[in-house]
Amino acid sequence: MIGPFALAVLDMAGTTVRDDGAVDEAFTQALTAAGVDQASDRFQEASQYVLETMGQSKSDVFAALLEPEAAVQATADFARAYEAIVAAGRIEPMPGAVDLFDTLRQHGVKICLTTGFGPSTRDALIERLGWADLIDLALSPIDVGRGRPEPDLILGAMDRLGVPDPDAVVVVGDTTSDLEAGTKAGARAVVGVLSGAHDEATLATAPYTYLIDSIKDLMGVLTAF
Repeated sequence: MIGPFALAVLDMAGTTVRDDGAVDEAFTQALTAAGVDQASDRFQEASQYVLETMGQSKSDVFAALLEPEAAVQATADFARAYEAIVAAGRIEPMPGAVDLFDTLRQHGVKICLTTGFGPSTRDALIERLGWADLIDLALSPIDVGRGRPEPDLILGAMDRLGVPDPDAVVVVGDTTSDLEAGTKAGARAVVGVLSGAHDEATLATAPYTYLIDSIKDLMGVLTAF
């Protein structure tokens, strides 16, 4: 193991996956299909809420913005839009992500990828990137009960991968929801990365252990313990 760590719980889009605004694009398509005019104040307010809640379950986000039936449809529309972007090859690993996976597993650290995406979108990403054999587990909110900022994704990873002690866990993500979830789970290290949705000032409003520029800097943090 690397220091005290037996499990790394790593976010996907914005942390280990670079999609260059695909999440925003898919949200825009889903909201537009739901009848929210892009020129309206409602759209601007919805877009701000989407930014603030990045990292959370997409179904929860739409449920807060739309009536129940429309929210279900928008969640499905979002998934279709994002998965089309994935199929078009417009996503790639964050620099250093694959090397990090290799190093962690060489040192006996298990890897769980977590996301606010539904399982079909999550799995489309993993398949497109060829990551299935590089990780131990991938979880979406529906797999565990609640999404971020609740700790269920992390606790679910610990349970499934046989890591009972949160003191052996590092949680990494690019949103305040990631950091809040890691803190609620009691993880030894909660690390924010500046490569995704939330900037340094925003991440600093949440509890964290370290802030780093990108996932490729994580090993320097872990080896310092």
